[in-house]
Amino acid sequence: MNRTAPAGRGPAVARIALVGDRSEAVRSHARIPTLLDALRLRDGLDLDAYWIPSADAHEDLTGFDAVWVLPGSPYRSESGVLAAIRSARESGIPFLGTCGGFQHALLEFARNVCGLDRAGHAENTPDLADEDAVVVPLACSLVGHEGTVDVTPGSRAAQLLGAERTPARYHCNYAPNPRHLDLLRAHGLAFTGTDDAGEVRIAELPDHPYFLATLFQPELDGDGTRAHPLITGLARAAVDHARAR
Repeated sequence: MNRTAPAGRGPAVARIALVGDRSEAVRSHARIPTLLDALRLRDGLDLDAYWIPSADAHEDLTGFDAVWVLPGSPYRSESGVLAAIRSARESGIPFLGTCGGFQHALLEFARNVCGLDRAGHAENTPDLADEDAVVVPLACSLVGHEGTVDVTPGSRAAQLLGAERTPARYHCNYAPNPRHLDLLRAHGLAFTGTDDAGEVRIAELPDHPYFLATLFQPELDGDGTRAHPLITGLARAAVDHARAR
């Protein structure tokens, strides 16, 4: 998997930008090649994937057919990750954010849609005031935690899952700050999945071709030989995007 996309590919080949600071120590990163093979062999989805380090994610990503912001925060470049998310959101490029990608999707939306110019992530700015923190430390770490998520009926997530409840694997220490959720909702971000305590675990933009983010890591689902439905959904949306070029 290369870093930059080559020119001249046929329209049926979907090019996906994997945004994050690649590391074999991050389990979800190590799963990516297996998942791509499964999507190609099991689902017939032709994907070319390109790793984009966070420091390079300021570059124009509109030549890609999907953007997936992967776990691995704190990223070397917060601004690069936010630029990649904004590009996908504003350009109608299919987007998936998992774990850190979920957290930064909320941060990007708060800054650029809700007008919270000082919005921040407590992992990146530990002394951030609570009124500015969109992402805050969890009272109890979710590293290694497995649970279930209740999904809103009729949401894109529910349609993709074919169910209104799904297992979830986590590896995170940060989550949305509840004080900002109503503002994010008022500007169009839908929270369509919650854990057993009612805490937000899935977000989506209903009017976007495909914009989903999960605090859990669907790439860790199963043994890696079959992609999670939310990842398959991203791949299908990417192929549709490529065919529409």
